[in-house]
Amino acid sequence: MNVNSPDIQMTEKPSKFTMLRSLLTGPGTNFIMEAHNGLSAKIVEEAGFDGIWASGLSISAALGVRDNNELSWTQVLDVLEFMSDATSIPILVDGDTGYGNFNNFRRLVKKLCQRQIAGVCIEDKVFPKTNSFLGDGQQLTEIEEFCGKIKAGKDNQEHDDFSIVARIEALIAGRGMDEALRRAEAYADAGADAIVIHSKKADPDEILTFCRLWDHRVPVVLIPTKYYRTPTDTLREAGASLIIWANHNLRSSIQAMRATSARLKQHETLIDVESEVAPLNDVFSLADAGELEEAETRYLSGQARPNAVVLAATRGDDLGDLTADQPKCMLNVRGEAILGRQLRALSRIGASEPFVVAGYRAEAIDLPGINKVVNADYERTGEAASLYAARQALNGDCIISYGDVVYRPFFLNLLMERQEDFVILVDPNWMEKRETRNAESRDLVKLSAGDAGELHADAEPLLVDIGPGVADADGEWVGLLRTSANGARRLKAELERMREDGSLDRAELGTVLKRLMARGEEIVALTVSGNWMNINDLLDLAQARNAM
Repeated sequence: MNVNSPDIQMTEKPSKFTMLRSLLTGPGTNFIMEAHNGLSAKIVEEAGFDGIWASGLSISAALGVRDNNELSWTQVLDVLEFMSDATSIPILVDGDTGYGNFNNFRRLVKKLCQRQIAGVCIEDKVFPKTNSFLGDGQQLTEIEEFCGKIKAGKDNQEHDDFSIVARIEALIAGRGMDEALRRAEAYADAGADAIVIHSKKADPDEILTFCRLWDHRVPVVLIPTKYYRTPTDTLREAGASLIIWANHNLRSSIQAMRATSARLKQHETLIDVESEVAPLNDVFSLADAGELEEAETRYLSGQARPNAVVLAATRGDDLGDLTADQPKCMLNVRGEAILGRQLRALSRIGASEPFVVAGYRAEAIDLPGINKVVNADYERTGEAASLYAARQALNGDCIISYGDVVYRPFFLNLLMERQEDFVILVDPNWMEKRETRNAESRDLVKLSAGDAGELHADAEPLLVDIGPGVADADGEWVGLLRTSANGARRLKAELERMREDGSLDRAELGTVLKRLMARGEEIVALTVSGNWMNINDLLDLAQARNAM
């Protein structure tokens, strides 16, 4: 354990209710994304959104019914409970018309608060509702009745920061701008925490007019489903506090499922689709199967935990001033250090406290839960010497990782389910990735299967060659290696031989792997496509912050 870490001052994380209120009232324009079940909610959080829109249309469609209050509010609540349990970001639920009168709505608000749902949006139409984009002549409720719903909800919310958002349908119903503004004023007076002004026109003119005339004493939320061609900066300039991407996860999933189903129906084989769908272990990862494995190591006796080594000694010279005071493993990617992301992924597979090999600005690596080893000669030595410094970790199943690689947690599940002594991950789409990054790779690989089609066959290919000058490369090494206990012992022995023959100091990991192959060791290569990034320069970092 690193005993030199500075004291860490713990601060209490704000509640989901407060987080949503901050999205509504904070500076600038914020964005939330549609989800309709626990899985899609996790994907929204994984993408980096700060909040979730639990769409009534999407939840209804996912369950095979119409968006006309054919689901009861208790059935919707069941879905929301799974979504809330699966995520740590706030959920704003599409509450339709409140599922009845004020009495139904105040009970709904209580139940939402109990399940940590941060807010509800209700629309001023009659119950049962009709989707706003279907037909004409939408029926609106009386202003006084709707204000009563808002007041009843506010009087019965069980958290001060629970948000009630009033959705104005006057423009949808053809009632005009004056009616929309009149309703907005009444709903704000009744206690609404924000308003949605809704439109089904393809141009944003009436939305922009409303925003210009409204005094913004409560925030304005926009849902640009129909006027999607409008530049987001235009909506920002109009004063939108929150923008909802309202149904696009559902719609994209429909398109993807139709395409996959059609191909399987036509070709009657999985060969063509397997490489284009999410890996099965991605599903397990999203379901947090790793947490169960970690819990089993904690609560069930007799199960060994894998070891881990993270090689994080280098500065990252091409990253300029960003690494003036810290190594690149501590650079921030979407709110978390690269190393912090790796530690979280290792924790999910139940790994022991990882050995982190530091070098440049070793004192800046101050994350809890690590065994910090310092390679003081990092400027003169390479990866093999850093791994040798942490050789005590090579006494059981082990994950070895570059300290500058950002990857999805399911990568580790892919590695841990294998039984071979040496397993690496290889991306066969290396050329596309390399051109995008505009950087040379020192970890090109040649595999025993000669083309991308064969790489997805049942028999996993073996590593044949690795290095920057590999001709006709089949892929790029991701920078993750898994060894069995036997493999770890053989790797450790090879490092000892390299130290004795004087080749250790300047060697990279690729050189070590080639020496192992020369001794007859087989190194299995599993293929992954995308979902990772090696941070070598500012372009890599920017792309990782956008995509990972």
